[in-house]
Amino acid sequence: MSFNTFGKIFRFTTWGESHGPAIGCVVDGCPPNIPINADDIQIELNRRKPGQSKFTTQRKEDDKVQILSGVFEGKTTGTPISLIIYNKDMRSRDYETIKNKFRPGHADFTYLKKYGIRDYRGGGRQSARETASRVAAGAIAKKVLGIKLGKKYNVVGAVTQLGILGCNLKNWNDKFIRKNKLFCPDKSILKLWEKYLLSIRKSGSSCGAVIEVRARGIPVGLGAPIYSKLDMDLAAAMMSINAVKGVNIGSGMNSAQLTGEQNSDEMSKKGKSTLFKSNNAGGILGGISSGQEIILSFAVKPTSSILTKRKTIDKFGKNTSISVKGRHDPCVGIRAVPIGEAMMNCVLLDHFLMHNAQCKN
Repeated sequence: MSFNTFGKIFRFTTWGESHGPAIGCVVDGCPPNIPINADDIQIELNRRKPGQSKFTTQRKEDDKVQILSGVFEGKTTGTPISLIIYNKDMRSRDYETIKNKFRPGHADFTYLKKYGIRDYRGGGRQSARETASRVAAGAIAKKVLGIKLGKKYNVVGAVTQLGILGCNLKNWNDKFIRKNKLFCPDKSILKLWEKYLLSIRKSGSSCGAVIEVRARGIPVGLGAPIYSKLDMDLAAAMMSINAVKGVNIGSGMNSAQLTGEQNSDEMSKKGKSTLFKSNNAGGILGGISSGQEIILSFAVKPTSSILTKRKTIDKFGKNTSISVKGRHDPCVGIRAVPIGEAMMNCVLLDHFLMHNAQCKN
């Protein structure tokens, strides 16, 4: 299987399967002399790991990360940083009864047709278990950018829609997002969301979600205007996350409903500062960061593993039905928040390094 590496200068390669002995990644291109330790990475992994609440899968994984290389005396050396996370709570027996059946909505069918082999244990390489490695890489990117860009740099994500229930973005509160298990930015809607999601779980079904990620403290100039647009690479990063089916930058798809007057972000000058009246562009103009807050959102489809019996076929080409038992997220979008943040950090660091390589005096 090719294409397990993401990035241009700041690159990471992930490896491992859902029910294998371990997963991990190798991070290449990290600048030297960056203070970092396993605890810096663990903080982010703890926000993504399963089994933390009644709203996510009950698979229990510590997701304890170990740094195998690339760090000496508490600082990065500039050499590849190898990270490993051991799998401890696999229940492969849950998949024995469906190993010959294709789960609707999953990649079982396409994987087998493409590679001629299928790891049915939790989906193997196609499992969202792989995203723990991305979060680890994103933690390193976050640490580097925090040092290079200063305290104003911040990336925060939230669930802005849970199934059919939205929220009021005017009530966005960073601190509240960090305090609740649903990454909800609007305190007034949380109780309703919890009730809704518990009913979804009780029925054996699932729901989708919309996640919004905001990056602040971004300098003007990141990105290139043709084949390495910042928004292009951000969209590709988010689309690479399991179960993501759509990405908006700024007003995104809603831009088609606006007039030119409504969509254009008017500009003015105040002292030495350039001001924008609005941010429909999501902080990116012509593929280059404008210095505004970068705002993107992505849609995560409902978890495909559900208890409801669905029609399918088996690998022998016969019609059959399937009900997927085991431990699954009623809404996989919840744990996608720290993953989206990680991918944002990785892309921004990659573009920061490319910009400095070309334009720094």
